[in-house]
Amino acid sequence: MAPSILTQWLLKDEDNAPYLLNGSQDSEKLAASKDEDSRRWLVEELYEQFWIAGPVIPAQLFQVLIGVVTLMFIGHMGPLALSGSQIGATAAGAIGVHFVTGLAQGLETLSGQAYGAGEYRLSGVFLQRAIFVLTVFSIPISFVFWNLAPILKAMGQDPTISDVAQEYCRLQIPSLFAHAVYQPLTKFLQTQSIVQPMAVAAGISLGIHVALCNLTINHLGWGFQGVALMSGVSMWINVLLLALYVKFSPTCNKTWTGFSTEAFEDIYLFVRTALPAAFMLCLQFWCLNGLTLISGLLPNPEMETSAFAIGQQVLLVMFMIPLGLSAAVSTRVSNKLGAGLPYEARASVKVTVSVGLIDGCVNALLLLSLRNVLPGLFTSDPDVINYVSGMAPLLAIVLLLDCIGGILGGVARGCGWQRLGAYTNLVGFYGVGFPVALLLTFYFNLRAYGLWIAIICADLVQAFVLSFITLTLSWRKLADDAAELVHEAKVHLHDEDTLP
Repeated sequence: MAPSILTQWLLKDEDNAPYLLNGSQDSEKLAASKDEDSRRWLVEELYEQFWIAGPVIPAQLFQVLIGVVTLMFIGHMGPLALSGSQIGATAAGAIGVHFVTGLAQGLETLSGQAYGAGEYRLSGVFLQRAIFVLTVFSIPISFVFWNLAPILKAMGQDPTISDVAQEYCRLQIPSLFAHAVYQPLTKFLQTQSIVQPMAVAAGISLGIHVALCNLTINHLGWGFQGVALMSGVSMWINVLLLALYVKFSPTCNKTWTGFSTEAFEDIYLFVRTALPAAFMLCLQFWCLNGLTLISGLLPNPEMETSAFAIGQQVLLVMFMIPLGLSAAVSTRVSNKLGAGLPYEARASVKVTVSVGLIDGCVNALLLLSLRNVLPGLFTSDPDVINYVSGMAPLLAIVLLLDCIGGILGGVARGCGWQRLGAYTNLVGFYGVGFPVALLLTFYFNLRAYGLWIAIICADLVQAFVLSFITLTLSWRKLADDAAELVHEAKVHLHDEDTLP
């Protein structure tokens, strides 16, 4: 009896054979002779992916809301405090937080593949190494935070607003170093599919942050400085909660065996994986920041910048589900490649992309149906609301493409080809996106519409290139590369006493 379409779709290998080679580890689970085995595997895979993606979504949302709550409280202190803090927050993200977050994504490859290979202690060593490297990188970044005003003034920003932005960034330095610990901790747990504590810790931190902001403003009278400082306190509380979980939870007994001097060895292995991951993330965010600056150069800059910023906020909130799916596919792919199961890794990608396409279409339709409602959550200006509402079809396309790009970015991190991802974003967002934006906004006078069309063009390049790479990958070679990577890292391990 011929296999069903589901079986052929899941199990078709790169030699166009409907089943995998007999006798391999993949064959035992995927290359079953009965369609029931394929259906059972699919159900199990969906469960595993939703188990990871589900808690990641609120965890990421709570982290975003800490920044939103901070600016909401500051917004009641006047336009100068709000505008300066907004610019400071944007600079802090572009210069520091996004870069540190990107560096931590190197753990999705290293720790994920080590865990899949059964080298559990190596995963804990990678965690410590990541915290050390990210802390070191945070030191020069903090100097930029401290001296931000001259940079902003040289870029033509208002001197008074620049001074407020600098003060805000200086107070964000504790938060920067908290991120240097928090981001590796989340990736360490994520690669083990331990994600529920992340959501709980982030939720507790958000609640504490709201209380602290209320205390500093309404009772202590510390102004925007107190609110900015409290975001760092809240981040460190989040770090403490996750660190306590790693230390005392039995689920981390195999991967956390105590502090080790091995964390300071073979730093190059982590850096060569983490830096491309950082640039892969930052190139996209830097482009969006640049387009925001372009919106400020258009006629009626208040209208254009407000509309473009609201569009970004709407997409950010609706991108939470694809972000969770990206984390899920990264974990599943890295674990399976580390375990020597290349065709299961590829089948996991097929499942995630299929779910992501459905989610992207549903979200796009939801955005279109709420086109007159969502902008009103961010502004009461009817002109801005109508302007953003008219952009809804473009925003829906961006949302769908970002869903595909985000998931394939997770595949890239799981496989370890962040360098190709960084080159893709460089070409897509700077070779295509920026020139198209300048052409459409200034020559064809499409204003903010031109900016979103430019993002669509960049996203199309990203989605096409990443899809092509994913479809043409040799998954068997990726599994061999993962085994070589784990072996290279394992060589530097040695039996020694560790501090608890």
